[in-house]
Amino acid sequence: MPPTSHPELSIHDEGLLQGIIAGEARMSPQQALDLYHTMPLQELGRWADARCRAVHGDHLRSYVIDRNINYTNVCTAKCTFCAFRRDGDEDDAYTLEYDTLLDKVDELVAIGGTQILMQGGMNPDLSLSWYTDLLSTIKSKYPSVHLHAFSPPEFIEFIHFFDPPGNNIRAKLMWVMTKLKDAGLDSIPGGGGEIFAPAVRRKIGLGKCDAEAWLTTMHVAHELEMNTSATMMFGHIEGFADRIHHFDLVRDWQDKSIDDFAAEGGGRYKAFISWPFQRENTPLGRCPEWGQGEGDDLSQPFPGDVVAQLDGAGEKTADPLFGRRVKQAGASDYLRTQAISRLYLDNIHSIGASWVTMGPNIGQVALQYGANDMGSVMMEENVVSAAGTTYCLNEPTLCHLIRDAGFIPAQRNNEYNLLKIHDDDASPDLIIDDWSTLRSQKLHIEQENDQASPVELTIEAAQSIE
Repeated sequence: MPPTSHPELSIHDEGLLQGIIAGEARMSPQQALDLYHTMPLQELGRWADARCRAVHGDHLRSYVIDRNINYTNVCTAKCTFCAFRRDGDEDDAYTLEYDTLLDKVDELVAIGGTQILMQGGMNPDLSLSWYTDLLSTIKSKYPSVHLHAFSPPEFIEFIHFFDPPGNNIRAKLMWVMTKLKDAGLDSIPGGGGEIFAPAVRRKIGLGKCDAEAWLTTMHVAHELEMNTSATMMFGHIEGFADRIHHFDLVRDWQDKSIDDFAAEGGGRYKAFISWPFQRENTPLGRCPEWGQGEGDDLSQPFPGDVVAQLDGAGEKTADPLFGRRVKQAGASDYLRTQAISRLYLDNIHSIGASWVTMGPNIGQVALQYGANDMGSVMMEENVVSAAGTTYCLNEPTLCHLIRDAGFIPAQRNNEYNLLKIHDDDASPDLIIDDWSTLRSQKLHIEQENDQASPVELTIEAAQSIE
């Protein structure tokens, strides 16, 4: 049974907060919104950290060695926050050949990787057999590599592209997902979550599935005994209440999956990861920051907050500037939002720190604000990098960040089972004598039609380690 809600209590009630930490009480949407607006950041961090320690203990914090492979950038959606997608006729549009994809997996295995995260644009020219053959080919050559692939928006487009049998979206999803699972698909990432509130989603995600379809896709995956993750991209046109509504839907549908399938060994959301919108090179990024546009009145609420409702029922007509102004999230807003996600999502095992967008040092701080996992080493990244973010870390640096935050780093797999606990002198970070040798990191990005040659970005990811 889910924890008991006490909506009549103040979120500052000590007993209520202690109950939330212990997993015996559940926060209401209004309490979460009150918490966002009224609790000092450091105090909020202490409560989120206490909940994280109740779930994960005081000592270990995890990471995974995987590779983010974007197999195509051709996409039917026209999301205004995306700098990655292409129509297909541009010089830099691509779809990777099988040999190139296998080479990427080979490079991952060579550094001790256990998983690939494979997502792409929604490419109408690729057949179902292209996907099933790809999965079976990877599994036959690398049977121990976990295939974490194809987000809900991709699955919704699969049923449009492939016209599977079935009388409803659920039956069609079941047919396609079963084919892919039989070919080797192990689990499904939470890409394309963005913000679930319809007013926001219609503005920023033209051509992308709605919240009901996204959540239904994951529920079908859970019925097929596959685990998934959930995500949220914030800090654009949405209001604070929209973020809480997003948390609430994830929590409700997790309850549903547990109630419906847990007795038969079904899947569930294993993790939740949120990150701020990256505006560079995106259409949405051309919108003025709130307060910098003509006629903006900072004595009035941000348009997104005027529209946002805790039940997701906000209407764009509530403010004429809605969707025409953005309010980006800085470090404190990110940490506040992550901390509340840890306290609110009482039925989600893991909260991931978003160092890819926020940078390694804020990612490290996030381990004190409810996050238990630092995500992956970054061999390759195309979507966020296209919007201007170029952080990448290797395993020693990732381990050092975790240890320097006061924890013991541990390598995990997709199930969040620990593979290696780095508590001795042979740990990846403790065997490094000269950190300056790790300063120049290489991040592979697919660019133009040169699919075989990586683009190398030199950054200062290890600059704080001296």
